[in-house]
Amino acid sequence: MTANLLFRQSSSTTMKFTAAPLALLALATPITTSAWSTAAVRSVRAVPATILHGYSTATTGESATESFRLSFAEGDDTISPWHDIPLKGNADGTYNAVIEIPKMTKAKMEVATKEPNNPIAQDMKKGKLRDYHGPIFWNYGCLPQTWENPNEEHPELKCFGDDDPIDVVEIGSKAIAMGSVTEVKPLGVIAMIDDGELDWKVIAIATDDELAKEYNDIDDVPDAVKDGIREWFRWYKTPDDKPLNGFGFDEKWLDAKNAKEVIEETHDAWKKLRSGEIEAGKLWTGKN
Repeated sequence: MTANLLFRQSSSTTMKFTAAPLALLALATPITTSAWSTAAVRSVRAVPATILHGYSTATTGESATESFRLSFAEGDDTISPWHDIPLKGNADGTYNAVIEIPKMTKAKMEVATKEPNNPIAQDMKKGKLRDYHGPIFWNYGCLPQTWENPNEEHPELKCFGDDDPIDVVEIGSKAIAMGSVTEVKPLGVIAMIDDGELDWKVIAIATDDELAKEYNDIDDVPDAVKDGIREWFRWYKTPDDKPLNGFGFDEKWLDAKNAKEVIEETHDAWKKLRSGEIEAGKLWTGKN
């Protein structure tokens, strides 16, 4: 990494904000109704799933149950959204994002990295389906063909990857349907430390969003949005009696250049995983 910043684990004594956590999170959404109200949730209209490069999706099982799966196909062939969808977008400097959780929803959906063909499923914890305790205010997903290596220690942060594709937070104006493959422009990245593991969060904007022409780097993003994302991810596990998450590099957002470097590093790690150079363990790579 080019940034030479110090890592500082967050604690209650070093918080920059004194407002209640739920009030802080309202900074991040432009809607006029409280983001936690039923009216706000009902007002969001989902965008139909994108079919990009011939990709399509299909669901099996019942929504909000352990059986639900959203699978991906290209033509007649089932594909993995993690391994088979390319990382790079059509335009120079863009990437494809697989949307797992549309904005203003609560179900903790994710690409199932240990299942054949990696469908999207609802995460389970101790035998129960996971939901956020309040809606997330942005579209959330992952970048395909990336992997945060749990065997490699970051030279500055001194912690290991979380064994997942890198996460992306898309801050555009519309809700994007689960399973959409959306071309995004990275604007920055923040190093979240979750239970001792490095869990990068890339902030990005969909290239077809009305704000995409205005947002080109992290300084173009309003402070309320950047602070809202950081504080949401700091606090979101605390209702389950989990500690606050921390952030590396003095809790600062790194710029678009650094974001692209992090993405490329995780892409290189994925290549080694996919080729078998790194042992996959329980992960499904299509090669094991």
